[in-house]
Amino acid sequence: MTAAQQIDSYVASLTDWRGECLRELRQLINDAEPSLTEEWKWGVPVWTSNGLVCAMSAFKSNIKLNFFKGSQLVDAAGVFNSGLDSKDHRSINLSEGDRLPVAEIQALLHQAIALNV
Repeated sequence: MTAAQQIDSYVASLTDWRGECLRELRQLINDAEPSLTEEWKWGVPVWTSNGLVCAMSAFKSNIKLNFFKGSQLVDAAGVFNSGLDSKDHRSINLSEGDRLPVAEIQALLHQAIALNV
C-alpha cells in the first residue's frame, strides 16, 4: 500500500469532524509547497522536504499538526498551542469548531521547509 493510500484510509476511518478537518489540513499542506512529499511514518501522515517537516494525527478530542523543528520557527500569529516547552517540536491542536488557520500554517510550512535546505 502506498503512503497516499495509507493516509486515505487513515482519514476515511475518522467519520466525525476529525476526518473532515484532516482532509482539509492534508489539502492545505499538499497545496502549500510542491517540494513536500507525503509519507506514512509511525502510523501517521508525515510530510518531508529534504528532512522531516510536519505530521498530523487524530486524538479522541482534537487533531494535532506537529512541526518537527517548530522551536526554530517564528510563530508571529501565535498558533502554536502545544509542545511549547519541547526542545524541538511545536504543535497546533485543533478541537471541534476551531478555525483552520490557513495563512498561518502556510507561513510555518514555508519556514519549516527552508530549515531543511
